[in-house]
Amino acid sequence: MATRKSFALRIDAKTLEAMQRWAKDDLRSLNAQIEFVLRGSLRKSGRLPRQADDTDPSNGDSIE
Repeated sequence: MATRKSFALRIDAKTLEAMQRWAKDDLRSLNAQIEFVLRGSLRKSGRLPRQADDTDPSNGDSIE
């Protein structure tokens, strides 16, 4: 498993509430949802290559 690092995140209340709802809808923790969205955005922009063994840590599903 990749090394994980912690950091503080400042986020406005409306964005946080929306992310919490989205995480709940997808049955993920808020942290896992934020990572999911960030990885998807990084892949879409070409800044993070897609890896065949990359999985979502919250439920083991492949990330698209």
